[in-house]
Amino acid sequence: MKEELPSILSFLQKLKKQFFHTPLSSSDELLQSLKEAEESHVIDAHSRSIIEGTMQLENMEVRDIMVPRLKMTLIDYQATTNTLLDIMIESAHSRFPVINNEQHKILGVILAKDLLSYFVEEQKTEFNYKQYLRDAVLVPESKTLGALLRDFQQKKLHMAIVVDEYGETAGLVTLEDVLEQIVGEIEDEHDLEEDNIVDFGGGRYLLNGHTQIEEFNEFFDVKLQADNIDTVAGLVVAGFTYLPEQMNEIDLQKFHFKVLKADSRRLHSLEVTRN
Repeated sequence: MKEELPSILSFLQKLKKQFFHTPLSSSDELLQSLKEAEESHVIDAHSRSIIEGTMQLENMEVRDIMVPRLKMTLIDYQATTNTLLDIMIESAHSRFPVINNEQHKILGVILAKDLLSYFVEEQKTEFNYKQYLRDAVLVPESKTLGALLRDFQQKKLHMAIVVDEYGETAGLVTLEDVLEQIVGEIEDEHDLEEDNIVDFGGGRYLLNGHTQIEEFNEFFDVKLQADNIDTVAGLVVAGFTYLPEQMNEIDLQKFHFKVLKADSRRLHSLEVTRN
């Protein structure tokens, strides 16, 4: 313990100098300071991961984490009460966008608790969604996650509808989606196993870093060459020859990979397009 104390004090003196006398000039310097803090046992690996995740928010956009339109659970504005109940029970979500399919327009959002209140009161008429409809907050695909998180906090929101450059619905994003970029996956008893490969449309796909090469090949009907490598993340790291950082990009075997989320130990998610 006595031998560790000088190194800890040395780090604290360096950190104090950097923060109060010589401002850090780049995020790389801050990341290096965090690495030294962990090595000196000033912070633990989990704390470092959370700080790094928070820093990544300003470099990521809503399009990088949104649930794409094809994966959204939507309620048709003409749905019957029983249909609505079936959808809510099956999905186990708490918020549902209501859509007019004829106009391709999101009308608003209803909450599962409103439907629950309806049944508790033993209403005999059909559930009137208009009575409970809440405004749908729209955000562009290009909005940064840092700005989105601030909006969620200030406006006390939990979900927003994502629109593309033409104003069309591209997907949705939740507060939980943003927080998971900081603290990692947040799962509960209702969560189902997510697809490792999600089609965002427009030739863009979201991949979990641990996606097996075999699954990738089957999905895209290709044969990636990966000697002694089991996962897509491993293939990408091998292509870089080092652990890449967030937003680093590389072309490998007729595919373009972009790192969406990474920490000091591994790649969590990637965006892939065909070249």
